[in-house]
Amino acid sequence: MDSDGTHDARGTHADRVPRPAGPPRVPPRPTQAPGGPPRPDGSAFLSWLRTPRPDAAPGVWRFGHRPRPEVEPEQIPARQLLSGALIAFLCGWLLCSLLWNGYLGGFWQWPWQVLAPESWVLGEAGAVGGAASYIYSGLVFFGIFAFLGKIGRWSEVWRRYGPPAWRRAAPVDDRPPTPEEDPAQWNALRAAGAVDAAERLGSDARAGLMRDVDHARITRAWEGVRSGRHSLATFTGAVLREGAAACLHPSGDRDLPGRLAQHDLVTGQVRLGTTADDPRNPYAYRGTGMALGPELLGTSLLAVGPAGSGKTGGVVWPLVESLCLHALAGRAAVVVVGAAGAGLGPVDAYDVVVRVGNPESVYDIDLYGGTTDPDEAAAVLAEALVGDLADPHPSGESRRSTTVLAQLLGPYRAVYGRFPSVPELRQLLDGAPGPLGALRKALTDGGQESLLRELDARERQLGQPGDLGGVLADRVALLDRPAFAGFFDTSGQTRPFSLRALDHPVRVRIDLPQRGHADASRILSRLVLAQFAASVAVREDRSLFACLVLDDATGVVTPEAVRGIQRLRSANAGVVMTLRTLDDAPRPLRSPLLGAIGCRVALSGLTPWDGQDFAEVWGKEWIEARDVTDRQIIAETPAGKAVHMLRRVITGNAPTARAVTVRQVERERWSASELAHAVPPGHAVLSLTSVRGEHAPPLLVDLRNPGN
Repeated sequence: MDSDGTHDARGTHADRVPRPAGPPRVPPRPTQAPGGPPRPDGSAFLSWLRTPRPDAAPGVWRFGHRPRPEVEPEQIPARQLLSGALIAFLCGWLLCSLLWNGYLGGFWQWPWQVLAPESWVLGEAGAVGGAASYIYSGLVFFGIFAFLGKIGRWSEVWRRYGPPAWRRAAPVDDRPPTPEEDPAQWNALRAAGAVDAAERLGSDARAGLMRDVDHARITRAWEGVRSGRHSLATFTGAVLREGAAACLHPSGDRDLPGRLAQHDLVTGQVRLGTTADDPRNPYAYRGTGMALGPELLGTSLLAVGPAGSGKTGGVVWPLVESLCLHALAGRAAVVVVGAAGAGLGPVDAYDVVVRVGNPESVYDIDLYGGTTDPDEAAAVLAEALVGDLADPHPSGESRRSTTVLAQLLGPYRAVYGRFPSVPELRQLLDGAPGPLGALRKALTDGGQESLLRELDARERQLGQPGDLGGVLADRVALLDRPAFAGFFDTSGQTRPFSLRALDHPVRVRIDLPQRGHADASRILSRLVLAQFAASVAVREDRSLFACLVLDDATGVVTPEAVRGIQRLRSANAGVVMTLRTLDDAPRPLRSPLLGAIGCRVALSGLTPWDGQDFAEVWGKEWIEARDVTDRQIIAETPAGKAVHMLRRVITGNAPTARAVTVRQVERERWSASELAHAVPPGHAVLSLTSVRGEHAPPLLVDLRNPGN
């Protein structure tokens, strides 16, 4: 079945969308459900599927989550609570004993003597009067113990140490839900008339043949049926024929070679860590799992921290692993850009691996993004070549660079039917007379008058002061190196990968040559980001989440890149970027970058200067400040002076009176000093924003504790 374009991805635009490397692999029979031990049946998978996932605040790990109150309840120390309860009981017992034995008189029996019949009071009614007298005494004593129990907080002792606490600590029984509420029954399929398909899927789940990726993939295919992209008959036939293996990803994979993070594909979340039990975190978040999903990554994410702070291992790789699982489920397309050997997962976890500068690379990278429009190709290429040289504020420099390239790309494509290769483009920008003369002759012979005017304008600008052709040629020269001789080919002899393939759930990794080619790597990173922003904006099917992961975004932050990131949210796409320091971005662009990105992560080891930028974007909050003042007490009488002298001898301090002033003040949520010095190693402070506009305040998260 064509599941949301996944099954036909290898045959669509064969010249631009490469096939996954190798034949489809048939995975072994699954014997383990997510998070559970190997079992011969599907009990672990069913237990995982039936686990409640209540709605929660942004970033909270919803799998088995137990909501907490918004405000921290008053917590009395255990010693004080138990001693107070015991003292209240002893006082009640003593008071009741004194009343019963008449040591305090008989005043407490006055209501009984007034309201009860005289025969009951005098004891003439026999057993009835005696029983009523005992009932009255019991009510009085009960009232005394109820009053003292309230003072002694017996109800709190009951909640903290009684059966309610035992029930909370006891494991929850795995009681099967009702058929109407059981997700393993596939009630949505039954309601639509696909009863046979629901029975087949339920049977595979109970037999241990289904895993979390299968469930997510089939659910995604069913969403395609409901939206009208696929027919019910085709879906039902595929499920009856293949069961849990229906609607496979084009690679044939049903899971990744291995997992390091904890995932929940029902909610789409991946768990990064645990929110610290810190007073600076809101009480509702303390001790809960911290997780991210497409609904948060759709606002893009920026992680800043020095080398060794955990950017790749603690943030980037779990997100990449989650996005690859989403791609196998037909929900997402992911492109990962990083240095070779950066720890971005095994080759088997991807469909396409582009190793720029490696002669053994099967795939190439399309320098022009798969477009046939010279103006679009010129705009993207200009951003990649000289985007970092443009003024952070809108100006004519970027437009001039685009114009220079368009003046050459348009005529060249009209003559040769393709765009120039890197050496040919370098010669044209340098103004080499041979290539320009041949291009002019071909245009003249073909009667291309409008394109001849473009070429004439380019030749007039050559050598003029302020001409950008030389700057562009110098940047193109960084790609015209022997190490890249077999790459960026436009003759059709290689297998170039184009970001136009993001209409399909493809997994792509691009390895950049960092050693000796740092400038070229930055150009390629800007090129991929520009092509990504241009491609996702024109996708026909935006239900597929697209994400670009830049493991090192040094030199990538440009004015056009910031504007492109702002537009990704409406295209159901996002970018994940990491920086060692905000100094790797131009100073005028730091605030716009932090403002354009919804999820911000400050890892341990941040500099105070970087911390100041985060503190400004996170803003301030109103808190209750308590000012305590100790004032010395001056005794006026001889007895008072004697008492004060005695207290000074015993305590060593003069008698004082304490005055407490409570006021509302505005304070930074996290100050620059706290971000630089108060974030422990392995921790991070992150704030989140969902695509629906929901916010999570800056939270201190332990990345070393991802949960069980």
